[in-house]
Amino acid sequence: MSPFAIILPAAGRSVRFGGTRGKLLEPLAGEPVLRHSVRAFLCRGDVASIVLATSTDDISALTDALGSEARDPRLRFCRGGESRAESVRNALEAVPPEIHWVAVHDAARPLVSQEVIDRTFDAAREHGAAVPALPVALTIKRAAGPLPAKVEQTVPRHTLWAMQTPQAMRREELAEAYAACQLPLDQITDDAQLLELICREVWLVRGDEHNLKITTRTDLKVAEMILADCERP
Repeated sequence: MSPFAIILPAAGRSVRFGGTRGKLLEPLAGEPVLRHSVRAFLCRGDVASIVLATSTDDISALTDALGSEARDPRLRFCRGGESRAESVRNALEAVPPEIHWVAVHDAARPLVSQEVIDRTFDAAREHGAAVPALPVALTIKRAAGPLPAKVEQTVPRHTLWAMQTPQAMRREELAEAYAACQLPLDQITDDAQLLELICREVWLVRGDEHNLKITTRTDLKVAEMILADCERP
């Protein structure tokens, strides 16, 4: 079975989270958020490499946060960028050339399950690219902001899906998409968007409500509650 390289963009400044050390170093069930995210992939036999894209100033702190996982030979660091997409591009260049599949995972999604990873990897191998997703449950209005603003349209939500990660695809196609991209990279909001821009198919698979992205301190509290509930007999 063809192995994957995992790209973890981890160069964000955690502005909405606040604090000085950043959300990836915050404790979650007694261990840093980043360690949970990395461990989810290091335990897999079909993961041959993990590349963390981060600031050079953060490497020492992140290495300490990873503990024994930092000694795994599959783990490496690379320089992050000014945007998420730029960090992913830098990490893509650091993936060992013999690996032909990559999956990009938000470093701040520490509760990703093995079932979600399995579904995503399997669908990517079958279709070329796959992303876990959840149906949008909220009513969505289109309006020209900032608020207050007049509603222009209610968007039908039965065709809307909220993206999660990991987002898995062929390495060569992601590299091709970066080379062809004419948009500023700070306008690229996820990796599947790059493939869409070069007319490659992206398939959605069932995501998981527990696979939340920690953006605020409230998200961290929710993750704590999820883990505590999972540990109850």
